[in-house]
Amino acid sequence: MNHILVTGGNGQLASCLKDASKYLEGYKFIFTDLEELDITKLEDVDSFFKSNDIIYCINCAAYTAVDKAESEKEIAKKINELGPRNLADACNKYKAKLIQISTDFVFAGDQSNLYTEEHSTHPVNFYGVSKLNGEKAVASLEAHIIIRTAWLYSEYGHNFLKTMLRLGKEKEILSVVCDQIGSPTYAGDLAMTIVKMITTQFDEYGVYHYSNEGIASWYDFAKAIFDETKTNVKLCPINSKAYPTPAQRPAFSVMDKSKIKNALNIEIPYWRDSLRECLIKL
Repeated sequence: MNHILVTGGNGQLASCLKDASKYLEGYKFIFTDLEELDITKLEDVDSFFKSNDIIYCINCAAYTAVDKAESEKEIAKKINELGPRNLADACNKYKAKLIQISTDFVFAGDQSNLYTEEHSTHPVNFYGVSKLNGEKAVASLEAHIIIRTAWLYSEYGHNFLKTMLRLGKEKEILSVVCDQIGSPTYAGDLAMTIVKMITTQFDEYGVYHYSNEGIASWYDFAKAIFDETKTNVKLCPINSKAYPTPAQRPAFSVMDKSKIKNALNIEIPYWRDSLRECLIKL
């Protein structure tokens, strides 16, 4: 049996991969979280690969608390950098392919053009630094695919969508930043793209960008959520300076998806269409 290891098994992307895995015949998925596999311990990773005949590893495990990463740098570094390095070492040893999930936060966000895979990286917070170092650790493996995604949400886990739905019931007035621009991404769409990579035995290795089509600010995203759910709340756009956080965010991190669309011959849904799909599932 061909085994596909998915780390970070309780997260939202891994949960969407569980749903998508029904479209994959001839493969057995193994979903692990910290209790089953600590990717920061090389011996544990090596033993797990040796015992389970892994042919693919999809690394969804990540430290994603952007603000806390500024004060918990060692923890973020272990999970986002050391973990991927250990997985890459095991994949190299046991001849497995590695799909590493990364982020738009590897970019500075100081330009107005779409970011391609060839653009220079320059993170403005430690979370971005740790994820970029994770990319570099994985790049030493020949059979690797790095997928940078952005503003991930789903019907699972904790995310902006679910926070807005909760606050929309609790508050009459909400303020949301309007000067950070990106692309909301439904994790279910990304999961199906990863499944297609596996079913087609995709071997054009390297870095790819994936997010839903279109651009939005966090204010736009929140407005769409409340419009779609007919939530009666007064939404106020504010500048990032009015809502200071420990970690700086990229002002503009919209990515060009041409490379992955051409390589896989896929169309990527518009972000509001995918938002409606997710809300139906919720």
